[in-house]
Amino acid sequence: MPYVRTRLTLTDEERSTLQRWARRPKSSQALATRCKIILLDAEGWSYAKIGDKLDLRRQTVLKWRQRFIATRLDGLQDEPRPGVKRTITDDRVEEVITRTLETKPPEATHWSTRSMAQAVGMSAGSVYRIWKAFGLQPHRVETFKLSSDPQFIEKVRDIVGLYMSPPENAIVLCVDEKSQVQALDRTQPLLPMTPGMAERRSHDYVRHGTTSLFAALDVQTGLVIGECHRRHRHQEFIKFLNTVDEVVQATVADGTEVHMVLDNYATHKTPRVKRWLQQHPQYHVHFTPTSASWLNQVERVFAELTNKRLRRGVHRSVVALEQAIREYLHHRNDDAKPFAWTADADLILGRVERHCQRISRTGH
Repeated sequence: MPYVRTRLTLTDEERSTLQRWARRPKSSQALATRCKIILLDAEGWSYAKIGDKLDLRRQTVLKWRQRFIATRLDGLQDEPRPGVKRTITDDRVEEVITRTLETKPPEATHWSTRSMAQAVGMSAGSVYRIWKAFGLQPHRVETFKLSSDPQFIEKVRDIVGLYMSPPENAIVLCVDEKSQVQALDRTQPLLPMTPGMAERRSHDYVRHGTTSLFAALDVQTGLVIGECHRRHRHQEFIKFLNTVDEVVQATVADGTEVHMVLDNYATHKTPRVKRWLQQHPQYHVHFTPTSASWLNQVERVFAELTNKRLRRGVHRSVVALEQAIREYLHHRNDDAKPFAWTADADLILGRVERHCQRISRTGH
């Protein structure tokens, strides 16, 4: 009797799943191929024709058809393969994790893979894999600073509210100074980058003076008003406020209110600055909490300036340094984009609260 092939029938859910797995970018190539085998088989293609289209042997097509018939979609997954038995037990893994989290070596402030390996009697590679699996990095440390401002909550809600729901017919400016920016020159010429070798420079340098950058970031447009001064006093700050006022008067309609976010530096609170603000009633000042300058978005501009232009820059004079800063701000304003502030006040305050709770549990 001639062989009669049983037609493969798929449910709507199975067909939809197979098509999704076959198209999904994150599916493995092997799984996608198996899904295509079953889909073509269900359309009535012969084994030989499926093999030619997918560049597979007839036996491979038949194998995955039979696996699918036996256990349906589960049959397309790879079965567990035998391998070398584990030599490190769960108790040994727990010992490494417990020691890492709760103890320190007698001669150091933190564990290394080699010191931990010696302490627990296993290879450094095994310690590294355990640490990697559980996200432990004893060599790394991060810093934090909690504000002691008694009005911390009110100020956070005030400033974040300006960012996320700015007032109508008003602009929000984040104003601050990047003070004492040094014009540094290397003692020897730079050696440029070559294939296989990074740029090299001498570790020592020569100072050629300092400047201070006064900047105001328009939160809604991303434009930055910047001005360099050799000194960092309230006199220079008032000069910068006059510059900001000239730009505002030239670019926005009359009657537009200006909300300025400032930190608590003494220069911002002198009698002359207060008089300037009284003479310009459309300006409203919002002070960040003490030790919370991260709430001022212009700090992001200063960080980008440092990373892109200052840290690896070579400046043989303060004039050259100031020119480099102005060029950076000019190019940035040509393609200005506002920062996307997504953390609302409740989220920020919740994180601070959880951090304080963790500190209180340490007993220090």
